Amino acid sequence: MKVLLAGATGAIGIPLLSALAAAGHEVVAVVRDPARRRLVTDRGAHAVVADVLDRDALLRALDGHAADVVMHQATALRGASRRLRPDDPTLALRDRGTAHLLDAARAVGARRFVTQSLITGYGYRDHGDRVLTEDDEFGVHVGTVADLVTDSSVATESQVFAAEGIEGIALRYGMFYGRNAFSDLFADLMRKRAPVLPRGRTGTTSFVHVDDAAAAAVAALERGAAGQAYNIVDDRPMSWRDFLTAVARAHGTPRPVVIPRWLVRLTVPYLGCLLMDTTMRVSHAKATRDLGWTPVHPSVPDGLEDMR
Repeated sequence: MKVLLAGATGAIGIPLLSALAAAGHEVVAVVRDPARRRLVTDRGAHAVVADVLDRDALLRALDGHAADVVMHQATALRGASRRLRPDDPTLALRDRGTAHLLDAARAVGARRFVTQSLITGYGYRDHGDRVLTEDDEFGVHVGTVADLVTDSSVATESQVFAAEGIEGIALRYGMFYGRNAFSDLFADLMRKRAPVLPRGRTGTTSFVHVDDAAAAAVAALERGAAGQAYNIVDDRPMSWRDFLTAVARAHGTPRPVVIPRWLVRLTVPYLGCLLMDTTMRVSHAKATRDLGWTPVHPSVPDGLEDMR
């Protein structure tokens, strides 16, 4: 198929370019920074320079192109501030960016749209030991700043599911680790002896290696059902304390520096919600059954070991 990919130079985008090429798909990649277009062309894709948040410029850049599928993997995490605000660029990409890419899908003749969502849409709270599936309520508010992220997942999913003439599919990813993802970010902080771990108990969540996330996106592109969401996670949920300890061991960094819980909430409120308030164990059974996808890396330690 011909695939229009937004977010091609991000943590998932780079392995996704390789996975799409290996599966025989032809890719046109939307690149915001011209300096990064080589990352795309070196992996066999055609680069189109445009900002997804600038609708008119995006449509002009795509004039004359055709595609069967649009894949929305665009984020702006490199430019994120410590304090999550309503004008955060990644939130905008999931809301306005989705709307613009749906217009782009119609312009290039695409009939299928695969978008990036997050398991945190199930709510930043303690879900206990029960394993969450796609049948659980999504878009749950808890009354904290984290609701902004929940709403962004709902925004992208609701738009692609409601789009007339478009087969919308949502991938609810777990927490990413791997190159250029959470594990690399925290490893850099630990090398600098920056405080990253709240004192006491941390939450537990489901993770996914970026290579497995990319493989799931290809599977959804080829076999996903219209109007469906799929949880994309590994087999073994993990506490943030164990995750950061495993990252430190794999990268040879100092162990995570512990700081008071109140200081985490004061300085990085969103991370407080994620690391301390949220416990969720999520199932990928539907993706395995319907997409034929299973994670190559069943757990974080397995994935980190393969990166050495």
